[in-house]
Amino acid sequence: MTYILPPLNALRAFEAAARHLSFKFAAHELHVTPAAVGQQVKALEARLGVRLFERLHKQLILTAAGRAYLPGISEGFRHIAEATSQLKPAGAVLLQLGVHGSIDLRRLALAEFRSAHPDIGLRVLQPAGLHELVEGKVDLLIARGLGHHPGYRCERMDEGSGLGDWLVAPEGTADCPEIVSFREWLRALLAEHALSNTPPRLVGSIRS
Repeated sequence: MTYILPPLNALRAFEAAARHLSFKFAAHELHVTPAAVGQQVKALEARLGVRLFERLHKQLILTAAGRAYLPGISEGFRHIAEATSQLKPAGAVLLQLGVHGSIDLRRLALAEFRSAHPDIGLRVLQPAGLHELVEGKVDLLIARGLGHHPGYRCERMDEGSGLGDWLVAPEGTADCPEIVSFREWLRALLAEHALSNTPPRLVGSIRS
C-alpha cells in the first residue's frame, strides 16, 4: 500500500504549532526559527488547499479544518513515537546521542562507531538541544553555542572562540564507559580530519 502523505516536516510544524497555538513555542520545540515553522505551515496549507490557522495580531487560532485535522496527526505521531521506543539498538548498553539540526551526521561516521563498539547500542535524536539533555531524552549532546552550562561538562569540537560545536554531558555521567567511548571515538575521528586539513577537532573542555 502506498501512503499519500504531506511532507513530514510540515506535519510536525503544524502539529507543534497547533498544540502550542504559537509558531514561537513550536519553533523552540523543533529547534528551528518561528519563520521556518510559519513557512512549513504555509506550504502545508498550499499543498492541502485548506487553511489550517487564522493568523490574528499576536494570536494563532485553529480553523475548523485545523481542529478536525489535529487529532489524527497527533495520534499518528504518537503511534510512530511508541513504535520507535520499542526498538532497541543492538548492544548491552544504550547510548542516546542528541545532535543539533545543522550538523551533517556523515561527519560523525556513526556506522563505523557501531561496528567498532558492538556492545553499545547507539540511538540518535536530531534535532536536539540542551532541553532534551536536561529532560533525560538524550545522554550526550552535540550542541551549537557557547558551551557553558552549569552542571555539564562541555568540550569544544572546533578551534576558536564564540559560537561552536560542543560535546555536552552531565557531570554525573560524563565518565560513564559508553560516553567515554564515544568521546574518545570523536576525538580520534576529528584528529584524523585535522591531520588531513579538514577541521574541526576536539580542543578543550569546560567543567561547571
